[in-house]
Amino acid sequence: MLRLLALCAATAFTATAHAQSVAFTFDDGPRLEETPLLSPQQRNQSLLDALAAHKVSAALFVTCGNGADQPAGYALAQAWGRAGHAIGNHTMTHPDLNSTDVTLAQYQQEITDCDRITSTLPGYQKWFRFTFLREGNTPEKRDGMRAFLAQTGYRNAYVSLDTSDWRLDEKLNEVLRANPKADLTPIRQAYLSHLRQRADAYRDLSRQLVGRDIPQVLLLHHNLINALWLKDAIQQFKDMGWTIITPAEVFADPIYQQPPEKQNGGQSLLWSIARSKNQRKFPGWERLVDDGDFEIDALKAQGL
Repeated sequence: MLRLLALCAATAFTATAHAQSVAFTFDDGPRLEETPLLSPQQRNQSLLDALAAHKVSAALFVTCGNGADQPAGYALAQAWGRAGHAIGNHTMTHPDLNSTDVTLAQYQQEITDCDRITSTLPGYQKWFRFTFLREGNTPEKRDGMRAFLAQTGYRNAYVSLDTSDWRLDEKLNEVLRANPKADLTPIRQAYLSHLRQRADAYRDLSRQLVGRDIPQVLLLHHNLINALWLKDAIQQFKDMGWTIITPAEVFADPIYQQPPEKQNGGQSLLWSIARSKNQRKFPGWERLVDDGDFEIDALKAQGL
């Protein structure tokens, strides 16, 4: 009987540990640029209100040149830390490490300069997220960055559940600038459907590659589309049966401790693992690399 109870307890623990979970993270904020409908302060507050309504502890990866290097933008970033969210580093100006115009030294300086700002914010963590999720297209850049992060005590803040919310945000802003009173229902539906499709696809990929449901790191952006409908997006994940945990809890999983052998610029950690295993194509792979083309084409077919 004792053995049976112990087995049941172990099974329950394993099921809980492997139950599907996700952490919410946001890149490129806080932005001071003007958008339709909401001011920068309103967008920022809307994101924080949505997270608070669902009791979600998230992470903001700050691109300091988007506003945190100015008093107004610094105050917006400060509000995230004071609300209990983690603050990470996403460079000063969002350069592309894979570009021939960007040297390894320049990219590292971008991180150092941003750190001078983020390190003064509440919630500061030594987490770095590569811009465009590109970790260098040469051995010198890739290995140089791995050494730099290790030397400076930074964690590579991997993404596993990549999305193209930024592409749908571009469409949203385009539509609103053309018609401030436009019906946004189709865009909202496309946004939520896109998040669901990516969530299902990356969950399936984790099972294929790792043999379990890994805790996922969701990539979203500090933008208008999330300011409008983040609350709905979080509810959708809950309705799908996903558990929302903190970024720190996700990063504690072993899968985020070991860098993959091969990198694939602009994609998730899972995609890089697939490449390391020479699994470049699998059912549904096209929808993971289309940058939201499927949803944009559907919206265009509706006249948007």
